[in-house]
Amino acid sequence: MPENEMKIPKIKLVNIVKHFCTITRHRLLVCKHCFKIGLYWQGLTHDLSKYSPEEFWTGVRFYQGTRSPNAAEREVYGFSKAWLHHKGRNKHHFEYWIDFSMDKSKGLVGNKMPVNYVAEMMMDRIAASSVYKGKDYTNSSPMEYYNREKDFIVIHPETRALLVHLLTVLSEQGEEALFAEIRVLLKKGDY
Repeated sequence: MPENEMKIPKIKLVNIVKHFCTITRHRLLVCKHCFKIGLYWQGLTHDLSKYSPEEFWTGVRFYQGTRSPNAAEREVYGFSKAWLHHKGRNKHHFEYWIDFSMDKSKGLVGNKMPVNYVAEMMMDRIAASSVYKGKDYTNSSPMEYYNREKDFIVIHPETRALLVHLLTVLSEQGEEALFAEIRVLLKKGDY
C-alpha cells in the first residue's frame, strides 16, 4: 500500500455532521454579511460547491474543525483536489483569476478581480476567520491570515492593494466601517 494512502482518514459519521455544520455556519455568516453590503445573490449562492461530492467528502474525511480540510488533504497528496475544484468554481477567490499573461514571458499572472467579487472575498475571509478561530476571532484575524500568505500568492497588484486596504479598514475601524466603504465601492462599480 502506498505510504500516503495509509494517512487518509476514514469517513466518520460524526465528521459528516460536524463538516456540514461548519460549512453551513460559514455560508450563513457570509450570506448575512453579503446582505449588509447589498450582494444578495452572491450571499445566497456563496460556496455552494462545498456541498458537491468532490468537495464535501474531502471535507468530511479531513475534517479538523480548526482549519480548512483542504490543507490536510494537501499534506497527504501534495495538492488538494477539493481546493482545485472549489477555486475553479468560485469567483470570490483570487486564484480563480489566475491565467497566462498576454506577455508569455510573464507566465501566470493574477487578473484584476471585479469589485463585487473582492467584496465577497472580504466577507469570506471574515466568516472563515470567525468560524475557525471561534472566540479568539478579532477584526485583525483576517489581516493576520493574509500576512501569513501574502508573499506566496499570485494576485493582481490593484486587487492586492484593495484587499490590503479593506483588511486594514476592518482591523483598525471595524466591520461597520468596512461595510460602509464596500457599499461605496460597489456603487462606484470599480476600484
